[in-house]
Amino acid sequence: MMVLMETDSIECLIDNDEIHHNHQFSSTKSHGGATVVISPATSVYELLECPVCTNSMYPPIHQCHNGHTLCSTCKSRVHNRCPTCRQELGDIRCLALEKVAESLELPCKYYNLGCLGIFPYYSKVKHESLCNFRPYSCPYAGSECAVVGDITFLVAHLRDDHKVDMHTGCTFNHRYVKSNPQEVENATWMLTVFNCFGQYFCLHFEAFQLGMAPVYMAFLRFMGDEEDARKYTYSLEVGGSGRKLTWEGTPRSVRDSHRNVRDSHDGLIIQRNMALFFSGGERKELKLRVTGRIWKEQQNPDSDVCIPNLCV
Repeated sequence: MMVLMETDSIECLIDNDEIHHNHQFSSTKSHGGATVVISPATSVYELLECPVCTNSMYPPIHQCHNGHTLCSTCKSRVHNRCPTCRQELGDIRCLALEKVAESLELPCKYYNLGCLGIFPYYSKVKHESLCNFRPYSCPYAGSECAVVGDITFLVAHLRDDHKVDMHTGCTFNHRYVKSNPQEVENATWMLTVFNCFGQYFCLHFEAFQLGMAPVYMAFLRFMGDEEDARKYTYSLEVGGSGRKLTWEGTPRSVRDSHRNVRDSHDGLIIQRNMALFFSGGERKELKLRVTGRIWKEQQNPDSDVCIPNLCV
């Protein structure tokens, strides 16, 4: 069937017999709208891909007088010029393509990572932003690392590419030394990875400015999703000269960015004066020893009371 329609002097041409169907990934219905030309070798899913950002297009979908389409976000990025034919873009909506999109059910883009869900076109993006199969970002905060992957891949990446220290066990004792503690900028000091309970945890220790004063902060992140992170508890302790500070909390998931965790102050924060006091001496060199442990709460079947399961 040939659908022919004029909208603002723009011809609408959709040959539904020529739409290439991949029944595993999409289905379509016949609709009218603005100019859309679909070649026999073009899938509907490919047709809905913005040629500029390559993301799926959602209303309003714009088009030029020659029928080339792009998403509303990219319309302003290309300075109102069609990226395909360089013709000036008006305010023409591709209503046909928007109607086609409404009829589609597509797989999650992480289907090759294990997600088997099929979703209506307009709810797919929301699902993908929360999909448990989406890859994790590299948790290393000392550089703008763009590497993504599953946990096994990222552990090897941290070890081999970032030369991160790897430890087995759920207790730790680390010493941090800095010769000139006055030189404190937004710089990450150290990342250590721990393997316990068959899971991986990242211990961060760093210095950064909090207001006008530098502070030191230690916190733990869980290499997995938030739901699993809440199954664990950790404690941190730092002290010296007969005093100590302690922190106890739940590790944050690496889904939550390092900066968000740091800026929320969700960890052990040590003011510089206190850190220097713990260091002893003439307060010209920072020497901090941070100890901690990780445990998992388990339900006692006889008393309905959670008891700590310590890793040794």
